[in-house]
Amino acid sequence: MKRISEYRDIFEGGLSRLDYNRPGLERLYEPVVYGITAGGKRLRPVLTLMGCDAFCGNAEAALRAALGVEMFHNFTLVHDDVMDHSDMRRGRPAVHKKWDVNTAILSGDTMLTLATQLVMDVPDDKLRSVLDTFNRMAVEVYEGQRYDTDFETRDDVTADEYIHMITLKTGALLGGAARIGCIIGGATEAQGSRVDEFGRCLGVAFQIQDDYLDVFGDSETFGKPIGGDILNGKKTYLLLEALHRGGSDSDALRSAMQMENGQVKIQTVTRIYERMGIDEMCRKAVASWMGRALKSLKKAGLTEEGYECFRMFAEKLIGRTK
Repeated sequence: MKRISEYRDIFEGGLSRLDYNRPGLERLYEPVVYGITAGGKRLRPVLTLMGCDAFCGNAEAALRAALGVEMFHNFTLVHDDVMDHSDMRRGRPAVHKKWDVNTAILSGDTMLTLATQLVMDVPDDKLRSVLDTFNRMAVEVYEGQRYDTDFETRDDVTADEYIHMITLKTGALLGGAARIGCIIGGATEAQGSRVDEFGRCLGVAFQIQDDYLDVFGDSETFGKPIGGDILNGKKTYLLLEALHRGGSDSDALRSAMQMENGQVKIQTVTRIYERMGIDEMCRKAVASWMGRALKSLKKAGLTEEGYECFRMFAEKLIGRTK
């Protein structure tokens, strides 16, 4: 097994060799390249490469699939930004702002098809299983996005519903990415399923941690202003758990979420969270989901080296401050 940075380097090397220069179709393919080369943590392709390496010792065998997984992820971001009316992505104008909405939709569609083509570039005996996993993963991500969008107009969303949503929207993609790599590497169905479950649980921990950092993180290391979710009235794990408790603090929280002054709103909501112990509750939830992830991983039949590589990936991800 390799260091996580080495898997990332393998991916970036493969990405640099993709050629989408199509004369006369610049407005279709330039947004594709713009999206896929915008950076990011590259979590999903790294998991694909790790999964393959863990079972056959050759990460490069899953490189095309890893490129496809990341292409798919970035397709979802392009379309999400249109749906959410988000103007910025990773410090740059979103595709629909740099070009226009029609371009974002069409180039996003193209990214989805390119992703499928890349993922299909596997040995014939692995193709059906890889495609089944990829398609199932994709549909679950769409289902998660549908739930997330519906939650915006509902006042009765529960924390359990939120967990189900992020399991689909975030967890399914991490789990599916890892599982595809395992399949290419020769893992059994049972082994792939265990690694998939690891990724799903890790995805839930990752999103809860993200919700936590948006309130209690440091703006310099988090990479964006603290309190954005509070300002936008976003239904996060923290908010839903706090509202579910009821009582005077929950009532005060509802009132605080209606405040007009942004800075006062952030400070007031944060103090209520601290008074209710939501910060500690959130840290415990992250640790619990992390424990579930590692429990599944231990049952995957990995070598000690393989297990440690995945464990270190998870620890680094959840121990992040941004």
